[in-house]
Amino acid sequence: MQTRSILARLQQAITLSLLACAAAWLDWFWATSPLLAVCGFVLIGMGYSLFLAAEFIALRLAGRAPAALRPGWKELLRAWLAETATAPRVFCWRQPFRWKAVPDELGASRDAGRKRGVVFIHGFFCNRGFWAPWLTRARAEGRCYAAVNLEPVFGSIDEYAPLIGRAVRAVTQATGLAPVVVCHSMGGLAARAWLRAQGGAAVHHVVTIGSPHRGTWLARFSRGGNGRQMQEGGMWLAELERVESARQAPEFTCWYSNCDNIVFPVLTATLPGADNRLVRGAAHVDLAFRPEVMDATFLLFERSDPR
Repeated sequence: MQTRSILARLQQAITLSLLACAAAWLDWFWATSPLLAVCGFVLIGMGYSLFLAAEFIALRLAGRAPAALRPGWKELLRAWLAETATAPRVFCWRQPFRWKAVPDELGASRDAGRKRGVVFIHGFFCNRGFWAPWLTRARAEGRCYAAVNLEPVFGSIDEYAPLIGRAVRAVTQATGLAPVVVCHSMGGLAARAWLRAQGGAAVHHVVTIGSPHRGTWLARFSRGGNGRQMQEGGMWLAELERVESARQAPEFTCWYSNCDNIVFPVLTATLPGADNRLVRGAAHVDLAFRPEVMDATFLLFERSDPR
């Protein structure tokens, strides 16, 4: 397991700074206007929810979804509320403060040789702490697993290939089996870039959750290297697809949602020839922790175990 995360330090600073600002506002205005004090405290602490709301509005107006997949405002409202509850658990707790809480399991598993291992690859502006519920469940099932930190945070997606390669080799050596790779968001593109770099299929199956396989509308506003690579209709994605068409690739399962506030239009999270699975009403981060997604993915692990 990687021993440091620059992103964790950054998110620690952001979280603690917001808490300090909110507490200072509350203390400063409480004596003169308790209502103003409380309103400011809530706005500082929950301001991220306004940014989420803007993303959902952009999804509704610019999502270009087929009629059958186009979300209504009520469906978007429910997705926004769920994402508002999920986001702080990920970005203000698990990633900044608990990213090492569930370490990689690469030792002699009690089921070594009989259970397939897993490699977890997170998305943009995330680290391995994102996967804490998944890692806990994998450990309870006696599986070997590794979760990477993709850094530099704003680097090229191609730079992440060596990190993924080391994790895949470690899990393969621990179990003697090609692992399953589970990815969220940009992690799916990182896995595909690694497969391109190493020239063939060295994993059993790839599961992607809300990955912008054909880009995302929101990436047009990005200035980072990896953000620009995720632009809808971009050259990097076109070249990735061209190389893949000439090589053998593992099977893919792609989870996607009509309420994904980061990856849209909706069908950009699918791949031709993959097992594309729709979950209606799930926002980008919330999608990764939906019970139906986790349960079906762990069932896939079980079915892929040697008999």
